Amino acid sequence: MRPARRRTTPYGRGVILVLNSGSSSLKYRLIAMAGSAASDAAPRPSHGVGPDQGRGGIVERIGEPDGVADHRAALELAARDIGLTSAPLRAVGHRVVHGGPRFRAPTVIDDEVQAAIGALAELAPLHNPGNLAGIEVARRLRPDVPHVAVFDTAFHADLPEAAATYPIDADVARRHGIRRYGFHGTSHRYAALRVARLLGRDAGEVNTIVLHLGNGASAAAVRGGRSVDTSMGFTPLEGLVMGTRPGDLDPGVLIHLLRQPGIDTEALDRLLHHESGLRGLCGDGDMRAVLALRAKGDDRAALAFDVYCYRIRKYVGAYHAVLGRLDALVFTGGVGEHAPAVRAACLDGLGPWGIEVDPRRNEPPDTGPRVVSPEGAPVAVCVIPADEELAIAEETAQLLDKS
Repeated sequence: MRPARRRTTPYGRGVILVLNSGSSSLKYRLIAMAGSAASDAAPRPSHGVGPDQGRGGIVERIGEPDGVADHRAALELAARDIGLTSAPLRAVGHRVVHGGPRFRAPTVIDDEVQAAIGALAELAPLHNPGNLAGIEVARRLRPDVPHVAVFDTAFHADLPEAAATYPIDADVARRHGIRRYGFHGTSHRYAALRVARLLGRDAGEVNTIVLHLGNGASAAAVRGGRSVDTSMGFTPLEGLVMGTRPGDLDPGVLIHLLRQPGIDTEALDRLLHHESGLRGLCGDGDMRAVLALRAKGDDRAALAFDVYCYRIRKYVGAYHAVLGRLDALVFTGGVGEHAPAVRAACLDGLGPWGIEVDPRRNEPPDTGPRVVSPEGAPVAVCVIPADEELAIAEETAQLLDKS
């Protein structure tokens, strides 16, 4: 599969290659920084390129019959596309989903760090192996520049203990590193900072609920720029309904299934990661397909849509209680940005709490950062386009600036 191409701009001073290697796709992008990292306030033209600038693309359907064989093949394809071996780089920034208890901030990658990331693969089996493949190939092709791991879990590393702690035997939890880690942290942090900018306020004074809705989905309660709770937990399985993952599920269901003939841990792992969520409910994990089926009167798709939105609405209510005062609610990610029907249904009935969307503002053609709540609403409901690559580049540059 040929990579999707973006237009090319001249290399700037301090070019960072960002590799966002997901479960079935690879996004890659060269971002020209101005020689120092962008501040937390918001991206400015002098600090980085916009989401449709620079040079890069995406390789999709990795491991599928009509795609490329694996992540290494995808990386080789991307490397040829951007001329990786000769590109003038300051660094390579890598998205890594699970940092475990050790990695609580962006980290320069050496052999020992790379091995530790590999050891965490069992906690994020859909993601960390692909992240690791990107690191291995890029370090082999560009050993002359620093490589930085930016962890999805880092933004949630300082959750309050009451939010991070699972109520199981404390010795067992400590021995096996069981706690709420949370994920999509780079996206949650980026959205919370950008919505404060959109509203003309300092991020430190804004309480926000961020809904990152894509094939993977999670919610976060952000108080003054700090994550205080998030829906994903020890692994990326907990929380909201996702494309192929169930989100919250009674653990007794898993014990019951393991006692059934023909179901072992491998079968259970496959069920939870690949055969649940929207796909399990109606046969397709893509929200676009679910909406199309629902419009045709498909009862299974209608139920999948309702379950998906109902779960989000429950988390919005819970996180409103956690924060006490809510200033903004943000939709981001592919579904959050492009599915107005989902945004409306998720918040249906929350008008008495000051949370609602304006039907006119909520519809296309607007695509940039925007407010979709009624004028003067107590809670600003906003859409912030995700730009994980820019966020990773910023965090990579900030770390290098300190060293």
